[in-house]
Amino acid sequence: MKAIATVALLVSSSVVPFAAQAQQSHPKAGKKRPPLSESAFQSQVLQKLSQMQTEIEDLRGQMAEKDAQIAALKRSSESSSGAQAQTAAQVDALATSTAQTSAGVSGLQTSVAAVRQQTSEVKNDVQQVAQEQVAIKKNVDEPVSIHYKGVTITPGGFLAGESIWRQRALNADVYTNFNGTPYGGAGEAHTSEWVPSARATRPSVLITGKVPFGTLSGFFEGDFLSAGSTSNNLQSNSYTLRVRQAWGQAAFGRYKFTGGQMWTLLSESKKAADPGQEALPLIFDGNLHVGYTYVRQPGFRFQAALSPKTTLAVALEASQYQFSASNASPNFFFGNAGAAPGLNNPGITYTNQVAPDVVVKAAFDPGYGHYEIGGVVRLFRDRYYPAGTTAANAQNDTRVGGGFVASARFPISKLDLGLHLVAGDGTGRYGASILPDVTVRPDGTLSPLRNAQGLLSLEYHATKKLDLFGYAGTEYVQRTFYRSATGTLVGYAPPSANNTGCNTEAVPTGSTGYLPGTGTCLGATRDLVQGSVGWVYRFYSGPAGKLQYGAAYSYLSRSGWVGTGGAPTATNNLVYTSFRYFLP
Repeated sequence: MKAIATVALLVSSSVVPFAAQAQQSHPKAGKKRPPLSESAFQSQVLQKLSQMQTEIEDLRGQMAEKDAQIAALKRSSESSSGAQAQTAAQVDALATSTAQTSAGVSGLQTSVAAVRQQTSEVKNDVQQVAQEQVAIKKNVDEPVSIHYKGVTITPGGFLAGESIWRQRALNADVYTNFNGTPYGGAGEAHTSEWVPSARATRPSVLITGKVPFGTLSGFFEGDFLSAGSTSNNLQSNSYTLRVRQAWGQAAFGRYKFTGGQMWTLLSESKKAADPGQEALPLIFDGNLHVGYTYVRQPGFRFQAALSPKTTLAVALEASQYQFSASNASPNFFFGNAGAAPGLNNPGITYTNQVAPDVVVKAAFDPGYGHYEIGGVVRLFRDRYYPAGTTAANAQNDTRVGGGFVASARFPISKLDLGLHLVAGDGTGRYGASILPDVTVRPDGTLSPLRNAQGLLSLEYHATKKLDLFGYAGTEYVQRTFYRSATGTLVGYAPPSANNTGCNTEAVPTGSTGYLPGTGTCLGATRDLVQGSVGWVYRFYSGPAGKLQYGAAYSYLSRSGWVGTGGAPTATNNLVYTSFRYFLP
């Protein structure tokens, strides 16, 4: 409307001058034009207004078009700004999404790693469960022990079918009395013997149970290398069961206390100083091997693990004397024959022990081999009678003996090398040959004998089934003698001993067939030497037990001290076979 008013004002302002001009103008050539009439004038004005109206409409249209273009441009600008803003927002959102995606990927990777770890753990758990199931099934189908109340009972041992051939007869089973190898003067030095036997059969049982302070254990082991009054080889070979080991043990923390019959602490062990860990030679003789130190006797043992690699043990063990003397006077005693009412064997002599043998040993397991060092203290006592024929001034006399022990066993590839040595005064009883450890003086007091014993062991584990072995051992006892008031040499192996018949075969002493000649021969032993080689092959070892067989050869030499007639010597060749079934 403002635009129309403006246009009307413009029209009126232009009509007035136009009318005045029309009245004042003169025609060319000097002629006057006649003035317009009012109607003509109005017509011209209306025509002019119409023309101006058209122009106004055109201008209005152009203005509307321009406004539309401006609006379009505005809208386009707004749209562009919005798009830019949207684009910026999208970029921001995309950046945020990218960061979130990166964080998500990182978290996903972590989750994947965790899942993999969990999967591995689950797999291990599954495998462990599977193994435990197999073990449980195996324990159910093939139990290694019997559970009774609060204890676990584990049977063990083996059944044996074995034999030994000796070039020189000893009338012994698969237990060789090495010091009894006959000199050439004995009839049996010229006859051999082959002895088959099942008496090495060895049943055992281990019983263990947990208690609040630790573990209680008990072990029994026996064999049939003993003889009753009716035992014989003619019909049934019914030999009696004897106790090899029977002990109980309490283990608490680093300490163990064991009481009962067991291998002496002087025996070489495989590890620490535990009963049952003895490093026994693989040979099949029930008396093991010359040079090996052992007795099985009642005792009490206390041991402490000072560290995982060091064990200290002390034992109080039964003490018996192995006695030998020539030309001794009947003015002393230190024991008597066993009392049958007291359940001892009346055919065997027993020592009146003054005190137990005290054995101390330190064992070291540094991770390469096993090493031991220790010693034993022994007390020898007798009652002697200085007057000889009367009890005047009769009294007891006690002598101290003992010695040291050292052992080493270490692997060299598949070979186990072992070295063992015991030496001292009065230690002969602890050797496999049971050489004498005490003799007597002319006044009736005892005198310990100097002893030594040693064993070299070579055990080659060729395969899991095959073991090869070799041993070389020796035992020695020193001659010890004294001159009596009458000039007689008294003691062990005096030079005056009669050895004149040691190498000359003697005739039988009776007609029963069981009395071969022995000849005149003291032949007090100086030393014994034995060398052995053999093998053991386990052709089955599994849930049904273990079946093995083997063979061995030994060469045995016995040398005596010089006496009247010289120094006697004896040799023996021994061949062993062994077939054993071990309980699983």
